[in-house]
Amino acid sequence: MSKVINEAKVKNPLIVGIREQLEHRALWMYLLQDEAAKKGLTAEEYVPAAIKRCGLYQGSLLVKKGGKGTSLRGLKKALFGFFAQKVFEMDILRCDDDHLDIDFHYCPLVKAWQKQGCSDEEIAVLCDYAMCGDRGIGECFGVELDLPGTIAKGDATCQLRYVRREGKASGEDVKSKAAKAAVSAGIGAAAAGAAGAAARIVKKSR
Repeated sequence: MSKVINEAKVKNPLIVGIREQLEHRALWMYLLQDEAAKKGLTAEEYVPAAIKRCGLYQGSLLVKKGGKGTSLRGLKKALFGFFAQKVFEMDILRCDDDHLDIDFHYCPLVKAWQKQGCSDEEIAVLCDYAMCGDRGIGECFGVELDLPGTIAKGDATCQLRYVRREGKASGEDVKSKAAKAAVSAGIGAAAAGAAGAAARIVKKSR
């Protein structure tokens, strides 16, 4: 018998509709990695990195949208507003510049995986992959994400604890490094492209 308890209490039709969109996203994620596994690809080799990239992209937008720099008050404003709180049945326990503590009482992503007949072990792994996006968002705000408990592992709630620790790079530093990495990658790609073009020209001239 499954130890994962995940039943919604808020039944508003609009909220249910939003949940269905999130379930669809989770279904895509599950089916993509399932099909890849059939072709011999190991999910942990690419899924966490891909989802974290998504989180980093989203996080950079949320920093701007929140309008409070890398303060976690801005993250709450930009991502955990009224509708998000209803969809995930959240309790905001603490919110200041350096801490954001939230308990989720329901998860539509877990519900999607339950509907696919995933085992408790599979759901726990999929949840951990999905949380890579939340970790990426945290990086953009210069914070870390702790998860003392998750619905996917049989806990009563998902306990998200964003915290800014001493010595942790600020969100601005993270964005700066990401921008430099992108520039370096672009230069490298351009150089490789130029070298390839030169080789083709030499080959044709022979």
